[in-house]
Amino acid sequence: MSLHSVVISGGGTGGHIYPALAIADEIKRRYPECKIHFVGAEGRMEMEKVPAAGYPIQGLWITGIERKIFSKKNLLFPFRIISSLAKAGKILKQHQPQIAVGVGGFASGPLLYRAAGRKIPILIQEQNSFPGITNRLLAKKALRICTGFPDMERWFPKERITLTGNPLRAGMLQMEGKRNDAIKHFGLDPEKKTLFIMGGSLGARSMNDATKAAAEQWGENGIQVLWQTGQRFFETNDAFAKQAKHTHVVVLGFIDRMDLAYAAADSIVSRAGAMSISELALVGKPTIFVPSPHVSEDHQTKNAKSLTDRNAALLVTDKEVVNTLGKTAQELLLNVELCATLSAAIKAQAKPNAASEVVDEIEKLVS
Repeated sequence: MSLHSVVISGGGTGGHIYPALAIADEIKRRYPECKIHFVGAEGRMEMEKVPAAGYPIQGLWITGIERKIFSKKNLLFPFRIISSLAKAGKILKQHQPQIAVGVGGFASGPLLYRAAGRKIPILIQEQNSFPGITNRLLAKKALRICTGFPDMERWFPKERITLTGNPLRAGMLQMEGKRNDAIKHFGLDPEKKTLFIMGGSLGARSMNDATKAAAEQWGENGIQVLWQTGQRFFETNDAFAKQAKHTHVVVLGFIDRMDLAYAAADSIVSRAGAMSISELALVGKPTIFVPSPHVSEDHQTKNAKSLTDRNAALLVTDKEVVNTLGKTAQELLLNVELCATLSAAIKAQAKPNAASEVVDEIEKLVS
């Protein structure tokens, strides 16, 4: 059996794009001559990220439906669907893929629908514990559904589910032996416990407010903070730390060496996106999740509960974070037994071979 042509569709967010790239990388590792073609949505971030990773991509004129049902943008939706279905058909005819892989997002819909009509095998990779609408609609047409979280039978046919975990690109999280380098890189004190707070590349206002509210308390208890604010919040929060003379707080807008940030951390506070959870399971540090309330179907809370229900992490709601994060994070860092318990439990949820397992399923469907 050999793979010579694969189409991967989807995107819209990094949570869809990076698993897709990890799958593509593993296919290329096994089959260097395989032609991998991506299909995304015009104007979305995959149209930049995928070519930057070395893969070709074509865009469909597709968006989701606006929540305001009478939005003018929704008037164009039927025309976008027709246009995207037509272009998806042309792309499949052009590339003649042996299999179509969907990772969620707008562009998956038209491409996989047309693939099913052409009897091309379909595999879906679902990152979240609460599936996106595109993958829910396409599940009946998929021969295999690779999930990032367990207990997905309520959404997908049980006999088609394979729990693989979420694919991560190789080398992202190599932290072994890097703690000393990490401490020097960020200018931290090697004798103090380090709390790493990350609100994502855009930042999280509530988590930033919680950090400001707790910074003095943490400092008094010997805790130093590596604080990733998001670029848009950096200047304000950097000025706050300097004005308050919080020398135990290192403020950064964006972190380009996540491996070093993870290596420096004794404990981590994070949003609960699917890919963040997959990374943090591999990192294996005691973690407090603060799910974003600004996501569809509150899926970050469901993601986080998939771990907290297994005693693998702590959860603080966004509504409570300003008032409770300071105490929760401090109690965690100073409780050696709890840190060890959470660390062991979250490591047990890790799926380091997710990309390989997804490609194993691709091979089965093609053969």
